[in-house]
Amino acid sequence: MFEELKPHIQDLRKRLIIALVSVIAAFIVCFAFWKQIFAIVKIPIESAFADRVQGTLMQLTPLEGIFSAMSLSFLAAFTISTPIIFWQLWLFVAPGLYKNEKKIILPFVGFGTAMFILGALFAYFIIFPFMIEYILLFGNDMFEANISVESYVGFFIRVVLGFGIAFELPVLAYFLARVGMITDESLKKFFKYAVVIIFVVAAIITPPDPFSQLLMAIPLVLLYGLSILIAKFINPAKKPLESSSEPTSSDLDS
Repeated sequence: MFEELKPHIQDLRKRLIIALVSVIAAFIVCFAFWKQIFAIVKIPIESAFADRVQGTLMQLTPLEGIFSAMSLSFLAAFTISTPIIFWQLWLFVAPGLYKNEKKIILPFVGFGTAMFILGALFAYFIIFPFMIEYILLFGNDMFEANISVESYVGFFIRVVLGFGIAFELPVLAYFLARVGMITDESLKKFFKYAVVIIFVVAAIITPPDPFSQLLMAIPLVLLYGLSILIAKFINPAKKPLESSSEPTSSDLDS
């Protein structure tokens, strides 16, 4: 059995190495521009400080600055490398598909990359600014929100990366529907479990308050609904044939 799996393991190792090398190469480039990246990342919290929140962004430990710079550089490198990562993922899966199914490689890579970036932008421009200002406003009349750079960057990465990955759900639904692994009916049956999973994930990524969890969970539920529509269009569930004692026209022709 191991001999049968050995070629697949070797191929997986090759794909992972290529993806990892691409991320490392992009990380080296991004780390050279970490100040420009950080200037973009801190815009939401600076806007909150300039608006109604009393506080500042500060470094509390000697290594906090460099760890934050490395974390943001990795996030930027991962985003830049998504086309290569999706390409390698497809090359690993493709040998087990039929010839007609392999034709969706370009849409898979293109839409997978586009949806990840769209999810990250959605988080950055819409969700994260509301979330960070709401969190910092809580109790701000009692104390100043002196936020450490590491905690802010870590929170930012969790939210942006979480939405980037979550926006892959429609792409995954399209791919699985094309190869016949899911239908709209199977997704509908799994909906109640999906909602529970979504709220658990939202609770892990966001702070422990209902508002932040809803800000993340609601878009994810909507994405699941979009996935159901995609599956219905690509691979609708087969409706059972109605039994009838009357002979059909095809039966008469035969």
